[in-house]
Order: sequence, then C-alpha cells, then structure tokens
Amino acid sequence: MPLHVPPAPAPALRSVLTALGSPTAVHEARTPSLRAAQGPASPEMPLPVHVLDRITPTGASATRLAGWRFLIRAGNRAVAAAETMLTPDGWAFSRFFEGPYIAATELALAQAEAMKQPYQPRLLSVPELYMLTLWLHGDCAADGATGHPAATDLLVPLAPAPPGIAAHRPHRVAELLPVLTLRVTPAPLLGSPA
Repeated sequence: MPLHVPPAPAPALRSVLTALGSPTAVHEARTPSLRAAQGPASPEMPLPVHVLDRITPTGASATRLAGWRFLIRAGNRAVAAAETMLTPDGWAFSRFFEGPYIAATELALAQAEAMKQPYQPRLLSVPELYMLTLWLHGDCAADGATGHPAATDLLVPLAPAPPGIAAHRPHRVAELLPVLTLRVTPAPLLGSPA
C-alpha cells in the first residue's frame, strides 16, 4: 500500500465519533446523504488539511494546518466528510458536509493507491482560487500536521478545479506552483487613460 496515512490527533477523532453518535448533530447536519445513510457510519481516512496562505515571488509557499478531515463511510462508500478544528481547548468537531469534493477525494486517493511510489496523503486548500488538492507528500514518516510542499511532492487538483487546471491529473509542486503563483498574483495596474 503506497499511501501512509498520518494518524489524526486522538481528540480530533473522538470529537468526530461523538458527533456521529449524537442524533442531534447528525440531524442538524445539512448532509442529506449522512441523514439517509443505512447502517453505522464510521470516520475513515483522516487527512490533515493545510491552507496555502500565500505564494512568494520566488515560488515558496506558506502553509498552515487548518484542521483534520475524515471521510464518513456508510456501507461501501463515503457519504459525507467531517472536519475538526483546533480551538484554545484542543481539537473539536467543526462540521459535517457533502458535495463534489467527497467523491473527488475518494477518486484521487484511489489513483494515489495505484502509484508505485509511497506517499503521505494530505489536503492542500488554495482559498484564493477556490481550489482543493490532494497533496502527496514524499516523506511518509513526516508529521502530517507540519511541513510545506516539497518541489518533488505531487498535487492532484480535485474536481471541480479552477478553469485551465486539469482535475485528477498529478502535478509536481515545482510544475504547478508557478501556475498558481500567476493565478493569485494581482495584475499590475496600468496608468490611467489620458
């Protein structure tokens, strides 16, 4: 198995298990698939969610850990996801959600499983582009909560991807980061007309 999933913090997992066990939390979730799920639902595939806050002119990236995302499986498929966030009191359940990124994450993880090289899966969000990628980190022993994308790591844009960026096509960070840099860099202001 080429994917080495980093362990989620125990309090983050406990908070998701508690929310799943709470009829109120599940009922109030705006996830019809989770409410309609037959049988027990379980959190799987914990992925640290990193946010790309900025890309410097030299192409270096500044990322931060925003939380942990768990796919919620009922039966043989993921029906929703649960997110946790770090609070002053520690890891806490944030929300359940569903949408296109659930299936896209499953597809990207299946693609990564088929690769020959081992990777540590993470998620990398690029808020300025409304973009989410599966970040395949080459150092499988690294702490999933820390670090920055290495030039040789892979980024797999999840569908829906921004226009002009192919979803589910793995890109080396060194190849995709310059494209993202151009997209998030504001265009220079031209002089006013005379």
